[in-house]
Amino acid sequence: MSGSGSTSGDDPLQTAVWRLRSRGCWTDAAALLAPHPGAGPSLQRASLLVERCLFTGTGWPDAEDALRVAEATAREDDERGGAASERGHLAYAATILGVRDRADEARAALGRAAALLAPTAPGRPLLDFRRGLIAEHLSDSPQSAVAAYRRAHAGATAHGQTLLLSFTWRHLAGLALREGELAEARHGFGESLRIREELGYLVGTAPALAALADAEPEPEASRLRAEAGRLFRLLDGVPTWLAAQLAPSTAA
Repeated sequence: MSGSGSTSGDDPLQTAVWRLRSRGCWTDAAALLAPHPGAGPSLQRASLLVERCLFTGTGWPDAEDALRVAEATAREDDERGGAASERGHLAYAATILGVRDRADEARAALGRAAALLAPTAPGRPLLDFRRGLIAEHLSDSPQSAVAAYRRAHAGATAHGQTLLLSFTWRHLAGLALREGELAEARHGFGESLRIREELGYLVGTAPALAALADAEPEPEASRLRAEAGRLFRLLDGVPTWLAAQLAPSTAA
């Protein structure tokens, strides 16, 4: 349900942040960035805490505080656009999780981000992906969602944003599944799972397994759901929104 532009690279700090984030330890990852001033670290802290909200349904005040800092420290258009993108994603998360209807705020913030981020900016693919989420889940416009996800997919490929590709693959596959395109759905879900396993994105692996299960016949579907349930329990029920999807198989 979320998305990201990149993983850790060779920077020791970024490697440590990635290891914590990939295991769902967003607060600890954000704390590593706290001593580092400037727009970049502030925006990354906000991004981590917004992702925590989406995966756990908690931590909203911390995310809002971090966002305000990111907005205050942003100086360049790319920085302001990145902060607006995070603002829109937080509003989307609050809406989709039923915390509060902030759909208009989400659309407005992502619109601001689109005006600030150049077409070739590194943050543009993630913005396109988030606009796809709005189109799919808040506007019920699958055709617009497909177009946005494809733009995000192309941009993520061009920028080498491998983790984001796992999200675009998954959401394009989900829309293909809705249209009954099983082969296309299996391929996309499979690519999403492969990328997440290769990157060690543990907190995103259970959703990828569960998504692939929806496109597979038995007994493979049950095997995938059982594996997703095992990881879900290992991470103490994160992401929380996966519980309903896994409930029948975990109960069994």
